[in-house]
Amino acid sequence: MVLVSLAAASICFMGSCFPALVGERTPSGTFSLSQQQISEQGYGGDLLVFQEDRKNLWAIHRVYTLNPKERRVDRLNANRVEQRVRVTKGCINVLPDVYQRLVDCCSNDVLVIY
Repeated sequence: MVLVSLAAASICFMGSCFPALVGERTPSGTFSLSQQQISEQGYGGDLLVFQEDRKNLWAIHRVYTLNPKERRVDRLNANRVEQRVRVTKGCINVLPDVYQRLVDCCSNDVLVIY
């Protein structure tokens, strides 16, 4: 099971927790994760989708860095939770090494966002 706390802007799995970037549109609830390939630049080739509709897709993915003004890597490394919330359009961003660990253990697991 993968747990994401919106209030703490963190993601926890396999007994460890890591900082995450979240947004005001990040939905809460219980979801199934599924790994999908993506060709769009800035995502590293794949992401873990947890919800989609006809217009939108919500996923966990490597931190998006193609807009340097957003300073997402700096914000992910910030100790202050306030710098990690209201950053994304609803997806959950994590550092590349955290993403790889998540894929290795939990790419078809249950995600709980609260």
